[in-house]
Amino acid sequence: MKSAFKSLFPVLLFGSMILWVSCNPRNPGKEELTQEINFTMPTFKLIETDTFFFNNFVDCNMAEVWVGDTLRIFPGKYGEDPVWGFAEDLKFASGSNADEVFSTPAAEYIAPKLPVNAPVGEPGLHGAVWFETVYQDEKDPSGRTLYAIYHNENYPETLPYNEATGEGYIDKDWPLGLTERITPAAVCRIGVMKSTDGGWSWENKGLFLEDKQPRMILKPHNISKTFAGGVGDPSAVAVGDYLYLFYGEYGYPGTYDAASYDPIKEWSGQCISIARIRIDELDDPQGKAKRWDGQGFNSDWDGIGKPVASLQMPVENGGGPASSPTGGFHWGPSVSWNTYLECWVMMMGKVEGQSWVGDELYISFNPHKELGEGNNSQAWTKPQILLEKPGHVLWYPSLQPLNTPDDIANKYTSLRLGKQARLFFKYSDLGKYMSEYIVEFEK
Repeated sequence: MKSAFKSLFPVLLFGSMILWVSCNPRNPGKEELTQEINFTMPTFKLIETDTFFFNNFVDCNMAEVWVGDTLRIFPGKYGEDPVWGFAEDLKFASGSNADEVFSTPAAEYIAPKLPVNAPVGEPGLHGAVWFETVYQDEKDPSGRTLYAIYHNENYPETLPYNEATGEGYIDKDWPLGLTERITPAAVCRIGVMKSTDGGWSWENKGLFLEDKQPRMILKPHNISKTFAGGVGDPSAVAVGDYLYLFYGEYGYPGTYDAASYDPIKEWSGQCISIARIRIDELDDPQGKAKRWDGQGFNSDWDGIGKPVASLQMPVENGGGPASSPTGGFHWGPSVSWNTYLECWVMMMGKVEGQSWVGDELYISFNPHKELGEGNNSQAWTKPQILLEKPGHVLWYPSLQPLNTPDDIANKYTSLRLGKQARLFFKYSDLGKYMSEYIVEFEK
């Protein structure tokens, strides 16, 4: 039984320590890179505040960007969905600071021009999309050239299997999804859209990552009411010539076969993974990204990589495969560079039951600004609990800028922050996205 989090306590503080971090801290194999890191763990505390409600629909990471002196955010969902219905909620709001934008009434949001769904069986955009991160092209001094990294969901109905391409899904032994009705589970993919007018209109550029039919986890084993498999819930940061993608891996690390299915093997290939793509390939991304395979970014965009081992929950501590009814994995990364700490900070949730049930949020750190060297991208500290809300279901934690002169001058977003940041997350059981705390860091 979980211990109750004392929500009236204004601070939650962890002591600093020197850590040893590797890309497989449990049992590093000879084939995998390891390195010792002298890193003083940052301390942090939660400062309780008045509740700050976000006034529109949020079901994803918060994609936001400064276009000149205007902060712009893109929450919501758009596109075809045979289970939940066609969605037109992906809209944007603008303002001169974070508080102003987050307080924008839903009626004042603007719908951008988005690509229409292609007919079933034809090339193009299929299924629904959610913008999760916006990368701003540094070569455009106007700041109006943007790339949205999107989460995309499909079903056998919207993306039926194409034998010639290997894309799509076969409606046989398909697992059940999130609703209380007898409806199918979705499959998530990750793609890229581009805007050259600051987010008023978007063009679909193609897929970033995808898991195909052989890796789908089917009946009788998949009883989680989550996904049939796939990759999703991403957060992306630019470092040097590359865009690094942090994402949830929900597929089988090999070909799923009911007769030889192994839950431990499934668990071993799941949790939060990392891939990357050259920034100059975002205009034509499909097939260009590479996943981390244990030694480097060598696995193909639709191949089998390896998750960040330090972020996996060990089986002996409740870890389990995504297809199980009890879960046991971290998900939904939101990554930011902290200019005060001079390190990366990752927020994440935890699944411990069917339908993404989980009442805890976690935090992890990585001291290496240059993610492309050695195994730096994998050197994340063991997740520490940040917040627990017993009886609730917590999704999509992220750190957001404050309405302070320093945050505004630095044009902070959820991808780049300072000593203090506002913690937002979604009470999924209440359908509310809100903030009740500020997180303050100390070196």
